[in-house]
Amino acid sequence: MVNAVKVFKKTAPNGKVTAYLSRRDFVDHVSHTSPVDGVVVVDNDYLRGRRVYARVAVTYRYGREEDEVMGLHFSKEIELVNIQVAPNDGQEQLTDVQERLIKKLGANAYAFSVDLPQSAPCSVTIDSGDDMSTQPLGVIYDLRMYVSDRKDERPHRRNSVCFAVRKVQFAPTEPSARQPQTLVSKSFTLSPGKLNLEVSLERDLYFHGQQVEVRLNINNASKKTVKNMKAQVVQHVEVTMTNSHFSRVVSSLESREGCPITPGANLTKTFSLTPIASTNQKRFGIALDGQVKDQDANLASSTVAAAGKNVNDALGIIVSYSLRVKLNCGAIGGELTADLPFKLMHPDPNAQKPSLRKMQSTDNVDIEEFSRLRRGESVADE
Repeated sequence: MVNAVKVFKKTAPNGKVTAYLSRRDFVDHVSHTSPVDGVVVVDNDYLRGRRVYARVAVTYRYGREEDEVMGLHFSKEIELVNIQVAPNDGQEQLTDVQERLIKKLGANAYAFSVDLPQSAPCSVTIDSGDDMSTQPLGVIYDLRMYVSDRKDERPHRRNSVCFAVRKVQFAPTEPSARQPQTLVSKSFTLSPGKLNLEVSLERDLYFHGQQVEVRLNINNASKKTVKNMKAQVVQHVEVTMTNSHFSRVVSSLESREGCPITPGANLTKTFSLTPIASTNQKRFGIALDGQVKDQDANLASSTVAAAGKNVNDALGIIVSYSLRVKLNCGAIGGELTADLPFKLMHPDPNAQKPSLRKMQSTDNVDIEEFSRLRRGESVADE
């Protein structure tokens, strides 16, 4: 069996610069961020003393382009990295894929590796709620390879190659043993006793597409009657640029099974909720990890921070999830609400893949045109 390593290729409009990426995701491991690396091919006769630079820019769009009037802009573009990648001294350590590409492409191939600052925000796209918006809301990354005399010159489209890349976070390889649990109570005016609600989850971390199993223990020691129950998965989004917060329900279930819960009665019940992007299309404010038009786009993953750091200090768009359970006691009795935070993320695909070094003798390089791929896809999912 021959294993193929997928490499993504893109060529400049003038055909003089071709770049190959072995991966298109900057993977944030909390303690460090893995770089995006590859090989760029450029003819020395075309360079004529010029250089090839790699530039990573992040566009932070927090408002619709159609609403920009009288010089008001709702976006910020920041250049995070700008380094020379060719010609280089060839002293940097090469990956297995880079070694194979250089051997295959010849003397005009130069290896490169681009690192992001650890504080760079993760890629998140916010659904605008319609198809009219020309520019997506959220945090978008672009990696551009261009030929120039100086790196501060404006890149020309004809001799530059632009890749849509992402910065992503995957679930930790060592799962947490923590089991989320909360207990809330509600007392009623001029009525003795309390209504008690205990909510628990099987684990702290769930993967996209998995069912969230919710266990409820209800003890009605009050004189009120519980008429129905509602369980929701709520996505919380914080836009740091404007210091605004909003929440969206991404999965919901209402039940009257076991109701009414009369005074002095107890009830134990289990719900199953599945928060997915396909049931939340064209809803303004839903945070996704890809473009709205991409069929494979998922809900945005939870933002995680290193031990000892506060996740609220992160930049860009901060995403979190919570389970919300409501017990309805009627118009006069009101509602008892419990919120229980949890994480929703992708598993780390590299934790289950064999090392490239072990299959060095049998692997081929499968080169695919980058332009055929949608922006929301990840090489890690291939």
